[in-house]
Parts: sequence; structure tokens; C-alpha cells
Amino acid sequence: MNILQINASARSTGANSTRLADSITARLLARNPGATVELRDLAAQPHPVLDEPALGALFTPAEQRTAEQAARVALDDALIAQVQAVDVIVLGVPMYNFGVPVQLKTWIDAIARAGVTFRYTANGPEGLLKGKKVYVALARGGLYRDTPADSQVPYLKSVLAFLGMTDVEFIYAEGLALGADSASKAFAEAEARIDVVVV
Repeated sequence: MNILQINASARSTGANSTRLADSITARLLARNPGATVELRDLAAQPHPVLDEPALGALFTPAEQRTAEQAARVALDDALIAQVQAVDVIVLGVPMYNFGVPVQLKTWIDAIARAGVTFRYTANGPEGLLKGKKVYVALARGGLYRDTPADSQVPYLKSVLAFLGMTDVEFIYAEGLALGADSASKAFAEAEARIDVVVV
């Protein structure tokens, strides 16, 4: 088993979402002793955003790209290759202003490439990153699960499925800003859930 852990918090240390993602990865390693883990910390290793020069590079045929354009596309290529090579993805995702962090959106923009990780067919789009298990560790200050205010889960379900990743397990730690007792309860419930669903 090859595991890729993506820490999407803007903080490299002390992030609640990273704490939860670390627990998931530790459980995976305990149950799969021969597994390998790659860690990508999007705060420590920021990826460039999808801007006009990046779009220009991506839409220029490879043989016509400048050296600068080729270097920019190569950055995305590396993330795509990393995702393609693994069996399990663990995403540590905090909630920022009701959405996913810009760091995670940038990573998604980098790995979503027509003809590589998805394609359009006569029957509609087809995701090409199939056969992967995804665990999403969600850390929130308030209580959003199964409410209209939770835009993260519908978005992540949609974009991951679009890329072919439909085996997705969401693990929640909510109410982390509602006092010490609430936070302790949230992490205890999340750890119990991890013990059940992580195999």
C-alpha cells in the first residue's frame, strides 16, 4: 500500500486537520505494516496558483512551450504523478470561511487535467484516477455537518468523483472552537470513527 497524506492547512504545525490526518495515517500504517507514506505539506511546500501564465503554459503544445512554460507544467506533472502512484490518499482539511483552504484548491487545480486525470467521452466525463481510497479529515471550529452551511463535503465529493475517486470516507472533528470540553469530545469521536473505518 502506498499512502499520500496531503496537509491542506495554512499552518505547518499545530493544525487540527493535520492532527486528524496524522491519526488516520498512523492507523493505516498499524494495519498495513508494509505500507509507505509520502507527505505533502501544502503550507511548507506551496504550489503556484492557476493563473494566466499557467493556463497559457498548459494550453500550449508541449513542443512549443518556452523553458519557463515547461517548468511551470512540470510542477503540476509532479503532483499528478504522485497521485497516480498511490493507493490511498489522506486529506487534512480545515474549514476557512465555509470553504476549503486555497492551498487545497490549488492542489486540486493542479491535478485536474483533461486527458490525464479525467476525460470527456460521448457518455460524459470519466475520471481516470480510479481504484483509490480517500480519507478526508475535516476539522471545523463550529458545527456544520449535514447542514446547508457545509459547502466542503459536497464540493469534495463532486471534484473527487469527477477525477474517478468515489471511495471516499469523511471523518469529522467539529466544535473545536466551542470550548475545551467540546474539542475533547470532537477528537474522541473522530478517533473512534477512525478505529472503525480505517482499514
